[in-house]
Amino acid sequence: MRLDLAYDGAGFSGWAPQPGRRTVAGVLGGALSTVLRATEPVVVVDGCRQRVAPRRLVVAGRTDAGVHARGQVAHLDVPVEQLDRLRTRDGASGPPVLLRRLAGILPDDIVVHAARTAPPGFDARFSPLSRRYAYRVCDGRHDPLTRSFVLWHRGGLNVAAMAEAARGLVGLHDFAAYAKARPEATTVRTLLRFDWQRPDDGPDAGLVVAQVEADAFCHSMVRSLVGACLSVGEGRRDPGWPTQVLASRCRAAAVAPAHGLTLEQVVYPPDDRLAVRAGQTRARRDPIPPQ
Repeated sequence: MRLDLAYDGAGFSGWAPQPGRRTVAGVLGGALSTVLRATEPVVVVDGCRQRVAPRRLVVAGRTDAGVHARGQVAHLDVPVEQLDRLRTRDGASGPPVLLRRLAGILPDDIVVHAARTAPPGFDARFSPLSRRYAYRVCDGRHDPLTRSFVLWHRGGLNVAAMAEAARGLVGLHDFAAYAKARPEATTVRTLLRFDWQRPDDGPDAGLVVAQVEADAFCHSMVRSLVGACLSVGEGRRDPGWPTQVLASRCRAAAVAPAHGLTLEQVVYPPDDRLAVRAGQTRARRDPIPPQ
C-alpha cells in the first residue's frame, strides 16, 4: 500500500519510532493497526499457512524532530484478507475505506491524503528519483501566525549572495561536511537544485525561501546547507565559503533550526521503472577521492 501524507512536525520527535516519544511513524502505525485490526499477518507458503512478523512502515524521507512534511510518501505490506475486511454499508471497500477510517482516528497534525495499492516494484524509500525540501526564513516584518514553520531572522539577508553560494554546491559531491556521520553510511549525493529566492507573490511572498532537491539526503544535510548559506546572507562569510567547506569534508557550518524546513515533494519514475530505480539506489555509491 502506498500512502501519501502530510504533517505538522512541531508535535513530533521526528518520523522514526522512539520509545517514550511521540513520532509520526508511531502515531500513523498505531492508527493503521487499529483500522486494519492487525496482529500478526498470515501468509501462505507452499500451501501452508504461516505467521510472519508484521512489516514496518517504510518512508521516502525520515524527517527529524520538528521538521514538517507536505508531500511525504510511505508504504507498508498489508495482507489481502485485512483489506477485504474493510467494507462499509454503502458498498465501499479496500483502500477508500482505509483512507476514510484513518481520517476518523488520526490527530489533527497528520493527514493521509491518498491510500492505494502500489504498483509492482514500488518502494517508498528506494524508488524515488528525488526529494525536494523548502526552507522558509522571515527577515522582515514577522507574522506570528507563521512562527511554527518559518524561521524568524534578525536583520536583512543578502539573497543574491546566498543564491551564489548555493550554486557552488549543486552536483555530485561527497557531502560529509554537511552531514552527521553514520557508521558505514555513504555521504555521496547528487544535489539537483539549490537556490534562494524572495518571492514577490503567492503564499511565500516576502519570505526568503530555499528550494533544495537531491536524489537523496544525508542526516541533517539540508539544515546544514541552509545554515552555511545563512552565514553568507548575514555577511559573516563570503559566497565561496560553503564550497570550501564542502571540499574540506570537515563540518564547520551551523545547522539551521528544524521548524523552518518542510518536505514538499517526492518524485518517482514511471511505474515500469520503479524496480530498476530501486535497484540503482540500493547499489553502494563509490567514494569520491579528495580533490
